[in-house]
Amino acid sequence: MSHLVAIVGPTAVGKSKLAIHLAQLFHGEIVNADSRQVYRYMDIGTAKPTPKERALVPHHLIDVVDPDEDFNLALYQQMAYRAVEDIQQRGKLALLVGGSGLYVRAVIGGFHIPQVPPDAELRRGLEQRAAREGCMALYEELKQSDPEAARRIDPHNIRRLIRAIEVSRHAGVPFSELQRSEPPFRTLVIGLTTDRGDLYCRIDSRVDGMIERGLVQEVEGLLNMGYGFDLPAMSGVGYSQIGQYLRGEIDLAEAVQRTKFETHRIARHQYAWFRPKDEGIQWFDVRDEIGEPIRSLIGGFAAK
Repeated sequence: MSHLVAIVGPTAVGKSKLAIHLAQLFHGEIVNADSRQVYRYMDIGTAKPTPKERALVPHHLIDVVDPDEDFNLALYQQMAYRAVEDIQQRGKLALLVGGSGLYVRAVIGGFHIPQVPPDAELRRGLEQRAAREGCMALYEELKQSDPEAARRIDPHNIRRLIRAIEVSRHAGVPFSELQRSEPPFRTLVIGLTTDRGDLYCRIDSRVDGMIERGLVQEVEGLLNMGYGFDLPAMSGVGYSQIGQYLRGEIDLAEAVQRTKFETHRIARHQYAWFRPKDEGIQWFDVRDEIGEPIRSLIGGFAAK
């Protein structure tokens, strides 16, 4: 079965729930396309599928590296292709699910990603510059050299900005102009969306649920294991804000509110990767009755 169904959209819109339902219905398996769910021990703050959900449907590329291990787009793409191929060879339907646009595009777009190893000296220099001048200084540099990459990368995501600059300098081509080839499978891309007010309510409810399930304790546990906030994995939304609380810089209520606002901003930026007018995506509003239309769409696609 050389088919791949990708389910995309902003955070908290309901991608994982839909994917589990579809995987059960179409004998599928899920390949994670969330850049933070690859890390072990980081479960609550990354909204990983629960153990019960993972028991219902096989999930791939979750918990594959420790928080202090390097992980990059090239490695993700290699692992994702291997997972998709394995699923397909066993006659199952592969579902690529997540809101990390670059990860999804790397798989379905067939990027030829240069094997650029981390340049510690360059990274330190760019980090120091960001500390002195602010992250917008790096963003402006990227915008000058690669405006397309700048449009798609969150200006506040220093790690992604540094990596884009790093790859462009070493590869000799803009990050956005990585060569592409057709992947060895047919792809159907399903997008989930809703209006901004509804999305923000979903995000806020998710953040409140994370606190109730023990996000603060999860972050404390990571610190006790030796994973500090200087790690890229620990700089993500939720973990960073809880870190501010644990250091006594803000109270818990403020940490929760900042997490919600930051997640709102990330959700808005995700539409830079998955635009509602993108003709390659079949969009569905989650406020509508979407179950039957999506099941019919996938059924027809898988039968071809």
